[in-house]
Amino acid sequence: MSDIILETRQLTKEFKGFTAVSQVNLSVVRGTIHALIGPNGAGKTTCFNLLTKFLEPTSGTILFNGLDITREQPAQIARRGIIRSFQISAVFPHLTLLENVRLGLQRALGTTFHFWKSETSLKPLDARAHALLAEVGLEDLADELTVNLPYGRKRALEIATTLAMEPELMLLDEPTQGMGHEDVHRVAELIKRVSAGRTILMVEHNMGVVSNIADTITVLQRGAVLAEGSYAEVSNNPAVMEAYMGTTDGQLQGAYR
Repeated sequence: MSDIILETRQLTKEFKGFTAVSQVNLSVVRGTIHALIGPNGAGKTTCFNLLTKFLEPTSGTILFNGLDITREQPAQIARRGIIRSFQISAVFPHLTLLENVRLGLQRALGTTFHFWKSETSLKPLDARAHALLAEVGLEDLADELTVNLPYGRKRALEIATTLAMEPELMLLDEPTQGMGHEDVHRVAELIKRVSAGRTILMVEHNMGVVSNIADTITVLQRGAVLAEGSYAEVSNNPAVMEAYMGTTDGQLQGAYR
């Protein structure tokens, strides 16, 4: 099997004359954390929307495990194992943490839409749900209502529900957005921990997070790839420094904030 799990070729999205994503060539290596960064308006989230087919590309090709998925629908993409989280936490606030994770696991039973079935039919999922909560450090809160969680813990729960879908590729959109220092550190460490044996493509604004956990970084500017490489390589790239800081005589600095 190829080392490249996801590839885009000349991926482009235009909106009535405005080019949001311009001929992006992206290669994500299996088993790595790949970060997509760039100034506001660089096209990062639009790229995610194209990859998960919430938007149709104007032109270009998307390959997953070597197969062309460019014209597939979002549900088909998810069934292939490309599972995405969003900038806004997407969990059910008035269910417990355990119930949230079980919803993600229901697909394995084939009963996702069997609303007439008793809750007892979901009991076989409890052990796996507890294991996933333990993986993200939330097992002690399994019976807590999600609405009572602080924001950082909700994002950890969302990662657990994403893992419940057994993703081959996890797409994390701004996983630390809006967090304080302590939560940023906790979620970054969590992402690093759950990446073992998995592939993660993430959009992230916090350079401290990116510098600490990303294997490869792709920098977008005005919808096009500006640079790619390790953090050391891109942080010393004059074009990247100018895009972020308006100068070429500094260096991108990163710390959890």
